[in-house]
Formats: sequence, C-alpha cells, structure tokens
Amino acid sequence: MASDRTPIQVPELPESVADATVIALHKKAGDAVKRDELIAELETDKVVLEVSAPSAGTLVELSANEGDVVKADAILGYLGPAEAAPEDPDEETEDEAAPSRASTATEGGKPASVATGDREEKPAAASSPEPAPSGAGNGAAGSPPPTPAVRRLLQEAGLRPEDVEGTGDDGRIQRADVERARSDRSAPAASSTPSGSVGAARPQAHPADPGDRAERIERVPMTRLRARIAERLLEAKQTTAMLTTFNEVDMSAAMALRSRYKEPFEKRHSIKLGFMGLFVAAASRALERFPVVNAALDGEEIVYHHYSDIGIAVSSSRGLVVPVLRDTGNASIAEIERRIRDYAERARDGKLDIDELRGGTFTITNGGVFGSLFSTPILNPPQSAILGMHAIKERPVAVDGEVVVRPMMYVALSYDHRLVDGAEAVQFLVAIKDAIEDPARLLLDV
Repeated sequence: MASDRTPIQVPELPESVADATVIALHKKAGDAVKRDELIAELETDKVVLEVSAPSAGTLVELSANEGDVVKADAILGYLGPAEAAPEDPDEETEDEAAPSRASTATEGGKPASVATGDREEKPAAASSPEPAPSGAGNGAAGSPPPTPAVRRLLQEAGLRPEDVEGTGDDGRIQRADVERARSDRSAPAASSTPSGSVGAARPQAHPADPGDRAERIERVPMTRLRARIAERLLEAKQTTAMLTTFNEVDMSAAMALRSRYKEPFEKRHSIKLGFMGLFVAAASRALERFPVVNAALDGEEIVYHHYSDIGIAVSSSRGLVVPVLRDTGNASIAEIERRIRDYAERARDGKLDIDELRGGTFTITNGGVFGSLFSTPILNPPQSAILGMHAIKERPVAVDGEVVVRPMMYVALSYDHRLVDGAEAVQFLVAIKDAIEDPARLLLDV
C-alpha cells in the first residue's frame, strides 16, 4: 500500500547551494535495509552528504540514478515494510534483472560514467558473459570497493581495480597491493646480451601507435568541489587587488619548545603538539592588533569582525577544503590542535558538515607538509588576507654578526590591497614572526 511507504528525501541543503549530484547508490530496489543504513551519497560544491534509511524496511522504489542532479527535499525513493517486495508486478527477478542493469550503463549509445571523488566508475562491458556483481571492478569479483586513498593511488599508477589482486579483508585492495602491481608492471624485462658484446642491449625505440596513444587518454568530469574551487580561485584573481608580502621565521625556539614539552603535552591533552597550533594562536593575536586584516569588503562598506574564525586548508581525496576554527582568540593551543586533528580526519573521510565550512574571517594554508619551500597563496573571498606556511629548512643566516645554521621557514601573506595597506600587512606578518620566534609572547600577550 502506498500509505505504508516512507519517503527517502534529499536532506536540507545550505542556502548557498541550489542542488546536489548523486555520486553513489549503495542500495537498489528490493534490498532490505536497516535504520540509518547508508543508501546514497550526494555531492554539493562543498561537501558530500550521506542519505541514510529513516527506518528499517525494504527499498521498494528508487527514483534516482548515479549522476542525477537533485534539489533539496526531492524524493530519492521509498521504503516499505520489511517483508515488502518491489511493487511493480513486472519487476524482473534478480537473475533476469542483472544483465539488464549492466546494459543500462549506456546512454545515447555511449558508455555512461560517474565521477565519484577521484575516480571514474565505468560500466562493465556489454559482452561480459554474466552481469557484474555488486562491487565488481574492485579487484576480485564481489570484493569491497577500495578506499578513496587507494582509488587515488590506482589512478596515479594508471591501474584499474580489476588489474590488482587485493589481499585485504574479503579481497579489498590495499595500498601495498597497488605498489606491488605498479612495481610488477614497471619491472624491466630481462634482456639477453649476445656473446662477446659489452653491456646490455638497448631496446630499440619505436614510435607509439597513434591508436594506442588515443586509448591512453581519459576524460573525467570535474567533481562539483573541483569546479567550485576553480570558480573561487578565478573570482579571487579577477575581483581583488591581491598583493603578497614575504618574511622568514627562525623556528629554533618553536622547535625547542615542542621538543621540551611534546611528551607532557600529549600526556595531558591526548593530542600531539604541532606547529599549526602555534601559528593559529599567533595569527589570532595579530588579528586583534590589526583588525583590518580580519575585515572584509561588502560593497561600499568595511565589515570588521571582532572575533577570529580561522579557516585551515585541508587536503582531502576530493580536493582542498577549508574547515573553520571558531573563535580561536579564546581557545587554548591544546584545543586548537584538537580541533585541527578532528577536521583533518573527517575531511579525509568526507564527513565534514556544511556549517563547519561556512564563514571564516582569515585563512592559513600549509604547503610545507607537501614540501613547498615558497609560494603565493590565493585569497579566499570575501576574506581580505591569507597566510601561507612553508617547509622548514636549515639555512645559513646572520645572527649577531655571525653566520649560523638555523631551521628557517618562509611565510607569505597575500592580502586585498583595496582594503589592507602595505604597512599593515607587513606589520601583521612581522607580529606573527615575532610570536613564533619568541613563543613567550603568546603567553604574555605582548
């Protein structure tokens, strides 16, 4: 009965997001589901939203397909009582329906594909002797799909999941499996050397077959997040008068502080002491001294924020996201480090909430974790400034008339010159430099 059906709806979307794309369906019509069991994943231009079963039952109808664009509160399908079966009397049995599902992966005569984060899921070939089981194309038949991190490794190695033998639970592909498959593929074939010749024979170079080159080109739709990142970066370049000032920080005192208190800090707070916590605390103090760096332009008005909500750029499998640390001026370094770790872990799993990505009055990005020595960060509108941290490298520097080797970090502050004057930007960066080089300033607020 229709009255027994429970609708499965698209969750409420943030006001700045008009729709979402269905990037994964984890259930199909006829499947029994438990309460809160994952049914679908939706991608907005900010986060991935999970749609779970509102109650236990049977999925009697599923009206959305992977790749569909849906609005807030749209109906994705319906749940019926646990003993219910799909209502369509002409519904095919499981064995009959499977080949049909394999063939529906084409649209307009062309293979359809769905971009899910960093991978592209491709349909099974129509000539397959039997339909691909759930999870096919991920190592052995029926094995669980690889994690996003492993999917990224597969893409970087130019491997398909079916090319790799998984050694994890139920045949899941592990990082080591990908590395082994890449090594096996790139291992040079043994070459025979004619008797009396010196050294190994060099293989003859042959021009690549044009047809083979065409087969090695892959086109993948941009994810909504990547498209949004591109849009925001272009907006920043076109709508702001961006300028960057640079400085260098002697990390000796900060490293000594970390080395001395690392163990008691972790024992007391159950979190490791990192440099990001110190930089966030230093930036919070500097924002209080130079409020224009913490301000934003809104038409003909300047909006001053009498609080510091600092965004931390975090790399995830879907791209760069910037969760916001709220009211950092009133947070301890331990609390800041705890929030950063939580955000980083949930960003990797795609579990950040929309509200955690909203707002922000200032941003810090740390390219040093990837080895960057020097870069120019791009503004995150409508914010007026962003701080870039970089790798710590030992370099010779002059101290009190002598050349000594110190662990140094280049720092960069990009700012909107329409709002922030050069003198204020330079003094702001120097305030951060002074606080990191003498961490007692953070305690004494000087």
